[in-house]
Amino acid sequence: MTETISTGGATPQRLSTDLCVIGAGAAGLSVAASAALLGVPVVLIERGAMGGECLNAGCVPSKALIAAAGMAKADQRAEAFGVHFSAPLIDRARIGRHIRAVIASIAPVDSAERYRAMGAEVITGEARFVDARTVAVGETLVTARRFVIATGAGPMLPAIPGLDQTPFLTNETIFNLDSVPSRLAIIGGGPVGVELAQAHRRLGADVTLIEAGRLLPREDTDAVHHLRLALEREGVRLIEGARVSAVRPVSSGVALDLVGEGAPPLLQASHLLIATGRTPRLDALDLGKTGVSATADGITVDKHLKTANRRIYAIGDCVAGAPRFTHVANYQAGLVIRNALFRLPIRVDYVSIPRVVYTDPEIATVGLGEEEARSARRGVRALRWPFSENDRARAMHHPEGFVKILIDGRGRILGATIVGHGAGEMIAPFALALRQKLKIGAIYDLILPYPTLSEAARRAALSALAPQLRSPWPGRIIRFLRMFG
Repeated sequence: MTETISTGGATPQRLSTDLCVIGAGAAGLSVAASAALLGVPVVLIERGAMGGECLNAGCVPSKALIAAAGMAKADQRAEAFGVHFSAPLIDRARIGRHIRAVIASIAPVDSAERYRAMGAEVITGEARFVDARTVAVGETLVTARRFVIATGAGPMLPAIPGLDQTPFLTNETIFNLDSVPSRLAIIGGGPVGVELAQAHRRLGADVTLIEAGRLLPREDTDAVHHLRLALEREGVRLIEGARVSAVRPVSSGVALDLVGEGAPPLLQASHLLIATGRTPRLDALDLGKTGVSATADGITVDKHLKTANRRIYAIGDCVAGAPRFTHVANYQAGLVIRNALFRLPIRVDYVSIPRVVYTDPEIATVGLGEEEARSARRGVRALRWPFSENDRARAMHHPEGFVKILIDGRGRILGATIVGHGAGEMIAPFALALRQKLKIGAIYDLILPYPTLSEAARRAALSALAPQLRSPWPGRIIRFLRMFG
């Protein structure tokens, strides 16, 4: 229902709706679309570009850039097949047009026009709570039975002296460059840092990546070792276990002071990229008027994705402690729809959520890592098969990497890590196995086409049978049965 009221000289609009969604990124769009298609009155508020970070400054542009960088690498890979190209010519301005074209091709799906056509009320502007049941967007007041906060996250800026006086890039600005940086320094060795380091190196930049701890600290140590070797072979300079103590602008770009064993005291670069993580976007919401609890890591929610205010849900990257992936946001959105609209019980379960680092080789993981599994369970076994023994990988000249599956003493799958070409596409069966609480037999019983990379997963699973095959009992049973013809 829409009502116009008069207050002094202004004439604000008051909207009353069933559901108000704040944020039109992946999480918010999924909720709004489902509600609108079900005929539920819904208001969607977005202060910036529809589609949020994933479409405009995250998943989509980064994968478009990585694809372009992969083409630049093709001439070197082709030599192993007896095919020769001349050295690639990199046109960064045209790569930029490619990135923008990919975004533009997806943008209509996330557009305000599409959501209005579904029946949603779309408002552009900054949302601010004025009380526990009302938000203000400019001169518009929105009252709702339920709210969903899905404001996402933005780049986290480290407390480095001089950073506020030094030009730098983040994932929100680096895709807008019209030329390849001659010397790119990256602070942060997480997924964004390593992906953009490799991509820019392939496009011709001299890249140095600085990480205070170890590269990709969440990922399997063996998998990271394979990636580290690949990055170093391609010429990415890795400085691990070092921190940046100060930065400052210089005539040639930026200068970084480093502290750490084996680190150079001074590093100069033409461009600086900050990739030290993300922080939830909450400042403008005025949550103090709602009873919602939040920390620096995000909004606190229960297992039903509800905040301390039972009428307000929070989903996506603004939630404390939740994995910050687009597929997690979509998963959370589905749960909220079930609970808020149908009153069905829900419970968040992140155990079967896969994640992928989109480097070459890729690293894909689901479930527990090896160290985590061994510390939490007894009798854990790690089943492993290298791609160097996979026929398709040999034919493609992609022998690097492996499949590792973790199982408990009863054969139940606890987790899996794949490092290699196309790892992100191969992790799906293990996500299903964890979701359905399957045992390893479900994997080695699969009949897979030959030759495929996925056979490596089955071969790893088959190694679970090795202890039984080494037992003398199968031979004894066979000899006994032979007595009967």
